[in-house]
Amino acid sequence: MGVNNKQILEEANAAITKGDYERFLLFCTDDTVWTFVGEQTLHGKEAVRQYMAATYLEPPKFMVEKLIAEGDFVIALGKIDMKDVDGKVASYTYCDVW
Repeated sequence: MGVNNKQILEEANAAITKGDYERFLLFCTDDTVWTFVGEQTLHGKEAVRQYMAATYLEPPKFMVEKLIAEGDFVIALGKIDMKDVDGKVASYTYCDVW
């Protein structure tokens, strides 16, 4: 990530909330590793694409509470709401390290 790390992350998250998953994937590399601690790890852009298609039945809603930038890293702390297959909203607290 470059000088505008926070802005890049905000653009990537905005693409997800708009349901523009292909735009989000432009921010990912082919060797992306997305780890859901204690659950699963996705390897590569195609695995992320498949996860999003299966999981984001509707675009999730992010509430970013804090962005912390240090060197090449950005940490996002917040909450995300997602609908499940029954239409029930599930809320999660998250910490993303980019």
